[in-house]
Amino acid sequence: MKIFKKIGYFLLILLIVAQFFSPEKNEGNLIAVVPFLNETNPPENVKIILETTCFDCHSNKTNYPWYNSITPVNYWLESHVNDGKKHLDFSKWSSYSLKRKEHKMDELHEEVAEGEMPLKSYTWTHTDANLTAAQIAAVVSWGKKVQGDYQQQLNAN
Repeated sequence: MKIFKKIGYFLLILLIVAQFFSPEKNEGNLIAVVPFLNETNPPENVKIILETTCFDCHSNKTNYPWYNSITPVNYWLESHVNDGKKHLDFSKWSSYSLKRKEHKMDELHEEVAEGEMPLKSYTWTHTDANLTAAQIAAVVSWGKKVQGDYQQQLNAN
């Protein structure tokens, strides 16, 4: 029994010390997504959806929840953000090639249509990110239109 008590105290001290360490936060600004918004010209309802469901993990500006100040949760969240930005980073949209933009828009509307995005782990804690059928249809329709525009540009070249 004494060994379990010692292990418990050790883990408690370790958890307390860990609170003094945290990953670098993704706290840039949304100015970097302006080229994406200007180029793709989403309707206002889609723009709001992008802001509330996509930009936290796919841009340089994350609105962190209160529990992000708890280690090790903050490392887990940072891992999600980094993984999201690895797949699609709206803040780097202007650096993407035309072909890559077309491909990213294809992935965007497919992931949303299939219910893969936003992630369930995100919507669980961000209830405003739960998309209705109408919101999904709006994003998919817009995404297909933008992808088609990029496809036309690629075919013209």
